Amino acid sequence: MTSTDEQQSITGPHRYRNGDKMIRTADPVWQAAADHGLTGIRVDTPSGDANNRLVDRETGREFVNMCSCAYLGLNHHPAVIEGAVTALRETGATWLVTSTTRIRHQLLAQLEEELGDLFGAPVLPGTSCSALTAGILPLVASGHLAPGGPRVMVFDRFCHFCMSYVKPICAEESLVLTCDHNDLNYLEDVCRRYPSVAYVADGAYSMGGAAAMDGLLDLQDRYGLFLFIDDSHSLSIVGERGEGFVRSRITMNPLTVVVTSLGKGFGTGGGVAMLGDPATYGFLTRHAGPVGWSQNMALPLVGASLASAAIHRSPELGELQRRLHDNVAYFDELLPTPFAGNGLPVRRITVGDADRAVRLSAQLYERGFYSSAVFFPIVPRGQAGLRIMIRADLDRAVLATFADHVRELTDAR
Repeated sequence: MTSTDEQQSITGPHRYRNGDKMIRTADPVWQAAADHGLTGIRVDTPSGDANNRLVDRETGREFVNMCSCAYLGLNHHPAVIEGAVTALRETGATWLVTSTTRIRHQLLAQLEEELGDLFGAPVLPGTSCSALTAGILPLVASGHLAPGGPRVMVFDRFCHFCMSYVKPICAEESLVLTCDHNDLNYLEDVCRRYPSVAYVADGAYSMGGAAAMDGLLDLQDRYGLFLFIDDSHSLSIVGERGEGFVRSRITMNPLTVVVTSLGKGFGTGGGVAMLGDPATYGFLTRHAGPVGWSQNMALPLVGASLASAAIHRSPELGELQRRLHDNVAYFDELLPTPFAGNGLPVRRITVGDADRAVRLSAQLYERGFYSSAVFFPIVPRGQAGLRIMIRADLDRAVLATFADHVRELTDAR
């Protein structure tokens, strides 16, 4: 990865110059992926299974998607689909196309109440987790969400791009720093030097691994550290009610905001912010930029989300979580990786060289499996490979066949 100085520089006045350097480094690899037919694939779902049987319209190749984030398979659950259809029919509209600051549909208000009760925290919905992040993070930096004035913003080096992308805006409000992944010593040193600090990170990381929650909560207790965490990759799959990796480990408080996508394990779309202070709800609806603009969650997605929430309250959620856990454990037996045993569904098969990662992805695609090649700057230099998402709706036979192909192709090199 880049040095701390270089990483910080791409968020400051020269971010476009240094960002262009990163683009020039990555683009030839992206072009190689495109040349192998690994980008922009147009597909049909002839069986109605949006995860496990896709057909490439250009080549006619049938394949299994090994990088879908629909961890529980709820994106094609009949009840979720029916929830979307019912909402569309009953409301007679896709959405109101009006700022939710001024007018919000009762169905959206119902979803807020339902998810707030389900996850044990007031929730603020948005078109996406990214929109919520873009709206809320600058207000964290400016000091509007908690006492103490503007906060020094410490971004974990591996935090999701949707958060790093907001660094330049945060830098207009306060000092922005970048720390090595889960570097609690660095973070504590910043807390000692500055009276008001916020840490920006993932809960479950999109490239694998998780936040060091015990240490972060200790720093919050001792220094008043504000935690802004994106936990999109664990919602629904962790917790008795699917509240996620972070929420299941903490008591919400005014120094914590958890943003998360409903478009992964939850199976629908849009996003929500779980708020530690109920009083911030009204403030954010008025001042958090894209949160209050004229686009919000489409009403069919609201209906689908209400249906998914009902599943989260039923025994079916536990069954889906157990099925996912069993598949993850089985995959770890077949193909051990550095994240084996952490209970989360993201795995990375590292091959080192970016071109090699693209070739491996192309060969697997020829054999009926799509797995995304990841390389710098998505992952650190020299750690290119394949990102795999394990799901509850993957048959063990599919996992075993995939693992056989990976072993054969990597051993052959």
